[in-house]
Amino acid sequence: MAKLEYRLRGSFDQALNVIHDGVLSGSASATYEDGSDITVDGVRCAVRVYERYSIMGSNRVSLNVTLMGRDGELYLSAITSGGSQATFFKLNTIGEEAFLDKLDAVVRNLAY
Repeated sequence: MAKLEYRLRGSFDQALNVIHDGVLSGSASATYEDGSDITVDGVRCAVRVYERYSIMGSNRVSLNVTLMGRDGELYLSAITSGGSQATFFKLNTIGEEAFLDKLDAVVRNLAY
C-alpha cells in the first residue's frame, strides 16, 4: 500500500477534473470504477476508485482518491492497494507506487 496526501488551493470541481483526467490519461489500462459525492455543511467530499493493470506485478492495482474541500481549501488523500501476489506479506509494491506517481505528477501543480 502506498499513500499520498496534499493540501490544495483552488476550485473543487477543477481539481477533481484534473485528478480524474490525470489518472485516466496516465495509464492505457486505467479505468474509473465508481465514485461518491456528498456535501455536508458546506464541506464537499468526493471519493473516486480507479484500477489499472500492473505489468510488473501481473495483476490489477486499485487507487482510492478522496478530495475534501470548502471555500477553496482542499485536502487530497490517495491510497493504492492490490499490487502484490504474496499470501502473507507484500513482496512487490512497484505497481502501486507507479500508479500513485502518475497522480503525484498531476497534483503537484495544484499543491501549496
